[in-house]
Amino acid sequence: MQFTRQDFPQGFLFGTATSAYQIEGHAFGGAGQTHWDTFAATPGNVVRAENGAVACDHYNRMDADLDLIAAAGLDCYRFSTSWARVLPEGRGPVNQAGLDFYDRLADGLLERGLKPCATLYHWELPSPLADLGGWTNPDIANWFADFTETIMSRIGDRMYSTAPINEPWCVGWLSHFMGLHAPGLRNIRATARAMHHVLLAHGRAIETMRGLGMTNLGGVFNMEWANPVDDTPEARAAADLYDGYYNRFFLSGVFHKTYPDNVMEGFAPHMPKGWENDFDIIGTPLDWCGVNYYTRKNIAPNSGPWPSLDEVDGPLPKTQVGWEIYPEGLYNFLTRTAREYTGDLPLHVTENGMANADVLVDGRVDDAARIAYLDSHLAQVRKAIADGAPVKSYFIWSLLDNYEWSLGYDKRFGLVHVDFDTLARTPKTSYHALQNALT
Repeated sequence: MQFTRQDFPQGFLFGTATSAYQIEGHAFGGAGQTHWDTFAATPGNVVRAENGAVACDHYNRMDADLDLIAAAGLDCYRFSTSWARVLPEGRGPVNQAGLDFYDRLADGLLERGLKPCATLYHWELPSPLADLGGWTNPDIANWFADFTETIMSRIGDRMYSTAPINEPWCVGWLSHFMGLHAPGLRNIRATARAMHHVLLAHGRAIETMRGLGMTNLGGVFNMEWANPVDDTPEARAAADLYDGYYNRFFLSGVFHKTYPDNVMEGFAPHMPKGWENDFDIIGTPLDWCGVNYYTRKNIAPNSGPWPSLDEVDGPLPKTQVGWEIYPEGLYNFLTRTAREYTGDLPLHVTENGMANADVLVDGRVDDAARIAYLDSHLAQVRKAIADGAPVKSYFIWSLLDNYEWSLGYDKRFGLVHVDFDTLARTPKTSYHALQNALT
């Protein structure tokens, strides 16, 4: 790695991140069914119809995995809680084994000197709630607030930081407009409602946690830099619209209590009744803002229906999942977010990393490309800090190779290699390089 701790301000934190369904093993410990189980069981949705039933078996291997985090010299661990593990029906009876698991996780992190950074929801909606319309049902904001109270009444006293929902764009657009994630819809009315309701649920969860006396609460937003394919007015307008529904819709809702005009040109006929009255909840004040960043997209206009644009292949080097490597986008987002939305509010890079075709050879995984990726993006973090952006931490996605949603187990983002036949863990070259940089 081309950095050490000394290259960052005093108190800057380094962490790694995972999510519940991707690593825990959902077949264990009394967890209920989720819409991801259903989505994965439907032919054509997921590579080889793979699911999270076993995943990385983190539910049974938690202590060894936490040891890996501590041994890397990291400060923080960003994990998510599974709604269906805690409330198998989404509402009603509590699964005590689920609460006990997260209780042990919180204590295990503190025992190792690691800061627990919780995300309440990372995409695994309980199936009984999906049956009621899921994120298209306005009642989901209150269901989510009840889940928040249940889990955080148990572990909230030990959390360093907490955010309600990981990557609202994925919950709303990717899953309801593009159909690429559960529930797999391609429906603009469902999309408009889901994107609004996910922010309403975010606000209700923040209110609930404030009521429990919790502090250091934030929101986590995934961002993709929208690059117009050329310098024509049409391409610039298309890229601005992509930026609108991918990035600015959520930031503007939370921090400005409004939605971008160009997005509402498409969404307005499909919004839920009374949506304009929800912004005081959506805009409940936060203590920090999280940025998840991986890539940019090259946007071209087309003559089809709204949003009338295409993503086109770009010229830059790409990761294993075909995403262009564009570190400058992280700098752009950190500085723009501070300038236009959050001001002096602390910023955290809550996810950054790459999928790489990692192969275990003679007990070793050489992932030099990942080291280069992390170096180049951390250089942009340092540049943003030097230019006044209040960036306070950086989390690498991910600790482990894991269940990569519709891509199954093919794509590897981890610092630690997982053999999905034996579930053996092997720290990669990037893990050891990070360890040397931090300790």
